Amino acid sequence: MTAVPPDASPHSPDAARPPFSVLLCDDNALLLDTLREVVQAQPDLEVTGTARNGEQALQLARRHRPDLVILDVRFPGGGPALAADLAHWSPTTRIVAFSAYDDKASIEQMKNAGVFAYVLKGASNRELLAALRRAARSR
Repeated sequence: MTAVPPDASPHSPDAARPPFSVLLCDDNALLLDTLREVVQAQPDLEVTGTARNGEQALQLARRHRPDLVILDVRFPGGGPALAADLAHWSPTTRIVAFSAYDDKASIEQMKNAGVFAYVLKGASNRELLAALRRAARSR
């Protein structure tokens, strides 16, 4: 992953809106750092925290009530269970599942847990950012 140029120009109608807050949840520290760089490079997105396990994720979600969460499907503590908990504690938060697994069972589990979108880890940064922006607009 490398930083992607912002999609929104400073003169777009969305430029006056505060950035959407994003919580990043993955147990891979290197991936978290990369995700942070990619998201922070966008003027309409702001990382409010990173979590490497379910307990951290819930604490941060309760504290910050993020607009968006990027959640690893095989997250420690269970991606689907955490997605359901996040949806319960912060119903306006939109969750984007981020996974290396594209099997039907994983996708269905996450969709049933309330995720807005399911993005494969092999997707381009543009695809991930587009999914985040679609999720943000759906709020």
